[in-house]
Amino acid sequence: MIRVLRGNPTPEELAAAIAVVQARAAAAAAAAAGAGSERAPRGAWSDPARNVPRAPRAPGPRAWRTSYWPA
Repeated sequence: MIRVLRGNPTPEELAAAIAVVQARAAAAAAAAAGAGSERAPRGAWSDPARNVPRAPRAPGPRAWRTSYWPA
């Protein structure tokens, strides 16, 4: 419910104000409904696992060969 607290708006001004409020409410409802279904895929650069340091190589046979290999 909308109530005019001050002033004396014309019917056209009141209709314009109500149209703006309804349009904003409809846009917010549409954004809330579509927020979960359309999500842009995340790039590999933003993957949190990328920042986790890997475990050091354990000594053993051929450890010198695999010490520089990427995980």
